[in-house]
Amino acid sequence: MLLGAIEAGGTKFVLGVGTPAGEIIAKTTLKTENPAVLLPKIESFFADYELAAVGVGSFGPLDLNPNSKSYGFITNTPKLAWQNFDLLGSLKSSLDVPIFLTTDVNASCLGEKTFGAFQDYTSLVYFTIGTGVGAGGIQGGQFIQGLSHPEMGHMLLRQHPADLYAGNCPFHQNCLEGLASGPAIMARAGRASHLLAEADQTWEFVSDYLAQAAFNVSLILSPEVIIFGGGVMKQPQLLPKIRQKLMLLNQNYLSLPNLDDYLQTDSLADLQGLLGCIALAQQQLSPTKMANR
Repeated sequence: MLLGAIEAGGTKFVLGVGTPAGEIIAKTTLKTENPAVLLPKIESFFADYELAAVGVGSFGPLDLNPNSKSYGFITNTPKLAWQNFDLLGSLKSSLDVPIFLTTDVNASCLGEKTFGAFQDYTSLVYFTIGTGVGAGGIQGGQFIQGLSHPEMGHMLLRQHPADLYAGNCPFHQNCLEGLASGPAIMARAGRASHLLAEADQTWEFVSDYLAQAAFNVSLILSPEVIIFGGGVMKQPQLLPKIRQKLMLLNQNYLSLPNLDDYLQTDSLADLQGLLGCIALAQQQLSPTKMANR
């Protein structure tokens, strides 16, 4: 059986074909152009394969309420060509196979849970820190969801007293994404994160904001592990700083595991999103499927 995977990002779409065991047999990357240009390219890539289903992990916000008239739509995104776009319906029309949709960060969380180093955990949260900031979580075998999917990238934080940068989120300015994303680092420091020296003060700010995010998630969701991925997290000095700052924020209030175990980076070499889409498609076809609410 072959399964399709679509990791739909704001900058690029990564498409893949794989097996339920997580073997990727074909993969390509497409620029995130407007839907009218991109959808035929997606259809063309999958045309050579007989797929049982396709899993999609997409940027958002998404409407994931099956009872909503706009179920499967990308809603209030800053990407104008994709605002209020029926992603799920359009893909179903193009590909004519069962298609299952969740957020990109939910897909990455599921990929790590299914194929990565975190298979023994029942409760986990996955943050991506890159062009945008978002997080998805799994508890008790289900994605965390209420009225909508979590938008942890927009949680409000206490701004570091020495950080004079106002933030770049068009909705909230100095939320987590507005202060710690790749574009925020670029705007504050004048260069991309991978070009910053380890001693640059920017890392003091970013680690503080990510530690606050980890502390907030620990207080509210109490996961067994928090995983950080995304391009910004490829700086090796960052995770130890986050652990140190989380310890200071906690003040021994929560009984947390050893922080080397509690805060970790992703384990699937940037394939966690694609593999999570494979897992989503497989689990939705299975009698014991994970709920995609």
